[in-house]
Amino acid sequence: MDTRWQRWRRRLSRGLPRTLRGRFVLIMIVGVLTAQLASYAVWTSQVRSSQLEQLDELSQNVAYSVASTMRFFRSLPVEYRHIVLDQLRNMGGTRFFVSVNERRIPVDDIGSGAEKALVVGNFRAILGRELNIDEVLVEFSRAETLRVYNNEVLLHDLPPRWGQHSLLMEPLSPPILVVQLELEPGTWLYVATLLPVADLFNEYRWLSGERLLAGLMVLLTVIGLSLLGIRSVTRPLARLSRAARQLGDDLDAPPLRESGPREVMATAMAFNRMQERIREQVDERERLFSAISHDLKTPITRMRLRAEMLDDPLQRERFCASLDELDLLVKGALASVKGFDLHEAIEEFEPRAVLEELADELALQGGEVTIRGQAAPLAVKPLAFKRCLANLLENAIFYGQRADVTLEDDPSRLTITIRDHGPGIPEGQRERVFSPFVRLEPSRSRNTGGSGLGLGIARHIARALGGDIGLDNHPEGGLRVRVTLPRPRDITGL
Repeated sequence: MDTRWQRWRRRLSRGLPRTLRGRFVLIMIVGVLTAQLASYAVWTSQVRSSQLEQLDELSQNVAYSVASTMRFFRSLPVEYRHIVLDQLRNMGGTRFFVSVNERRIPVDDIGSGAEKALVVGNFRAILGRELNIDEVLVEFSRAETLRVYNNEVLLHDLPPRWGQHSLLMEPLSPPILVVQLELEPGTWLYVATLLPVADLFNEYRWLSGERLLAGLMVLLTVIGLSLLGIRSVTRPLARLSRAARQLGDDLDAPPLRESGPREVMATAMAFNRMQERIREQVDERERLFSAISHDLKTPITRMRLRAEMLDDPLQRERFCASLDELDLLVKGALASVKGFDLHEAIEEFEPRAVLEELADELALQGGEVTIRGQAAPLAVKPLAFKRCLANLLENAIFYGQRADVTLEDDPSRLTITIRDHGPGIPEGQRERVFSPFVRLEPSRSRNTGGSGLGLGIARHIARALGGDIGLDNHPEGGLRVRVTLPRPRDITGL
């Protein structure tokens, strides 16, 4: 049961709008439609109940009148019944059309539902109670198909004064109520009358065109006003979202405006305090590392001088190598801190030009770098971008003696692939090498490489630029480093 409920919730969440504004609008639409449907249902129920009450009262009144008419004709001697009928027809008829027939006249019965059941029930109950009869036929017919005599004469074929005035209501066409009962064997009394309810058996359309139009106008009005209100509410949240995305890239971004509703204002104030505390912690970290490196330089220099005074050449060389390694670690730690917090303006920079400049510098040190492909200028922080590529190229030259660089550019992103010809990195170790001070090469002397900070700094810079760095091994050998940077993008800082 829980699993089914969770699946249903996941499907529902996938179907919801992705933005807060869209979800607010959806809630308003669902709420308004639900309220309108509920109000229409209540209103329809009340109207229908009122109509049934009116129909109940009207049908009882007509039933009593029909009962009186039938009682009167039952009391007449047989020889006087036709005389009374002729007099009534000559006078132009009454509320009822009455005839005496030798048999029951078939009626095309129409209608169904609660309305008909109510009328038929009232007539049978009242006629049975007033006339003491158990069998009475109560049916409804349309004027076009109504037959009124033994010879099945249609109502429309009669002279108007004979019955049309009492059974037709132009331009309306209400159903005609027909009541028949057997007075004695071979004699049937036929009474037809109108229930002045034109749409008695018409299907009730509780969602008529007028109601749909009114509901649509209400819905559009509510949605329009909601969009205006929701936009003013969600705009500060959108600013907060942008500021949160930029926080990891630029701690010096201006603080948020602390305005709007109380909840939004409190959130903006909390965010500004958090940004200020993070900035203070980062500055404190930099000051701490700078102080440590500065304080360590003096004892390292002092120990180096004392090491130079050792008489044993082997001990002197080993001691100096250890001091050089310690000095390298201190400088690397300080460089990692400063490398993460470069403050410089964004400029349009040509990636190939940066790579060619770095290739020329590495060529002086014996490194071989080949570059293929072209790329359009990219908006970056130049020193940070150059430091990222320099770390990757130096790493490739150190482990693979030469580096092959390929630029792949398209409107959405720039990809720089650097392949060396070294031993590569096992798949399980590829994420580990990005951690600070991690080197897969076991030696940590200055003759075998740095302190394991280059890849970590390079990835941090790439991610600050909105991209990333991935590693894999080339099928023909060597490590392949892929730097992906998006374009166009508003890079706000490192």
